[in-house]
Amino acid sequence: MTTSREMRAVYAETLVRLVESGRDIVILEADLMKATGTGPFAQRFPSRAVNVGVAEANLVGVAAGLSAGGKIPFAATFACFASRRAYDQFFLAANYAQLNVKLVGTDPGVTAAFNGGTHMPFEDLALMRAIPRLTIAEPSDPVSLAALTALAADTYGCWYLRLQRKPAPVLYEEHEQFTIGRAKVLRTGSRVTLVALGALMVREALAAADMLALEGIPATVIDALWLSPLDEQTLLSHMQCGCVVTCENHRIVGGLGSAVAELIAEKAPGTRLARIGVAADRFGEVGTQDWLAEHFGLTAPHIAAAARALVNGSEQAQTEPAGTGTDSRYH
Repeated sequence: MTTSREMRAVYAETLVRLVESGRDIVILEADLMKATGTGPFAQRFPSRAVNVGVAEANLVGVAAGLSAGGKIPFAATFACFASRRAYDQFFLAANYAQLNVKLVGTDPGVTAAFNGGTHMPFEDLALMRAIPRLTIAEPSDPVSLAALTALAADTYGCWYLRLQRKPAPVLYEEHEQFTIGRAKVLRTGSRVTLVALGALMVREALAAADMLALEGIPATVIDALWLSPLDEQTLLSHMQCGCVVTCENHRIVGGLGSAVAELIAEKAPGTRLARIGVAADRFGEVGTQDWLAEHFGLTAPHIAAAARALVNGSEQAQTEPAGTGTDSRYH
């Protein structure tokens, strides 16, 4: 499919539809309603839209109070503020209190573009992954976004929904079914498995798989969708090839790459892993999304190069006498 839709528009339309169908949803914004695209929701349901101003900790505190009163709050702000600035409130007032707050972090990673390093969260997933029992999801296209938003509304408990605001290509059929904690296998191949999270990186992983196919390296592509709970069963079933590349619009520390590395260490030792993401010692910068993706090594050629190196290294290791190779399982 080649059709694209603006993700923030899908988010707002889905919330409107959910309220119309009876869900007791309230949206909260930190003076970013225009950026999030929820203006149409506020016009349709003005009593269900709250703008707390530039006060992200208060955003989460008010959301927690609304949840305690029986509402289903969707609180949205830039991911840098949702994670770094309001972390303690989200940890304690929402998660520790076992409430039902849906925190939406927009413009993750390089999608922050010209907002620059101060607004470019490469660590939000690492922070959120440290919160017990929190559901963490990142949709990969408009269809999965609508489905995951509905799942969040219908599932009690706190969520962190990582949301690209800009347009994204449609990957799934309109009535595709999604389940919490279950990844989607988009393509199967026998030599290497590419595990990607989010619209940007799933697109790049698919493009990398096309490149590898031209070289005779068939690749599996998995749309992870969920960082917590991680779909261990699906990932492990596609590690039999022995080579895995994780792809994330995030620092390689603490996010998808770390989660898969932990899984391999505990349940699939011997699997070779490469992590595509932002280096651990890098801060964000200002630029176009395309330039930033290339600058930080998040594009299809980088993914293909990492996969190629793993496959070639695996083949070399199989032909070397025992004890002569180097341990390159982790890159």
